[in-house]
Amino acid sequence: MTTPAIARQAPETGPDDPTLVTQTKAGDRIAARTLYDRHSKRVHRLVFRICGDEELACDLVQDVFVRAFGQLAAFRGEAAFTTWLHRIAVTTALNQMRKVKRIREREEVLEDADAHAAQRREADPDLRTRLHAAIDALPEGLRMTVLLHDLEGYTHAEIGTMLGVAEGTSKARLFEARGKLRESLRDFADYSEEG
Repeated sequence: MTTPAIARQAPETGPDDPTLVTQTKAGDRIAARTLYDRHSKRVHRLVFRICGDEELACDLVQDVFVRAFGQLAAFRGEAAFTTWLHRIAVTTALNQMRKVKRIREREEVLEDADAHAAQRREADPDLRTRLHAAIDALPEGLRMTVLLHDLEGYTHAEIGTMLGVAEGTSKARLFEARGKLRESLRDFADYSEEG
């Protein structure tokens, strides 16, 4: 299976992450900045997919790195730095979403949008819009698994580590999420075949 293009990154130059982590733990601010520069775009993309708000995503990136650097002494290196960092990102973003109750607000808006889209199927044939809405409507655990696996390219083992679930749970969630997405987009497929 190929890795999604969005998950691929240019080869890193300079010291590797474990070396930079060691240097940052020793107080090297340049190493800390290098870690930030190397990982901030992907962290931004990840938290943006969770919250759906550009301004909030920028704030969350800062929060993630403040927390990560604050907890760096506890990083043991048992997992890749990126896996550890992205777990902090997921946790931070989800906690923020719960705090401001944005998940419920977005689901209510999406339910209203789905009701209008069903009434105006001919006026809304855009698959991308429908797919984003269907993903956003998934329960939190299913949505996170789809985003991390299908859009970010993580393995089930990495997703399990980030979300604190077993690898098998990640696989089951992905299977369930894909089934729900197929069901949500079924009328679009039927409409496309008719047209």
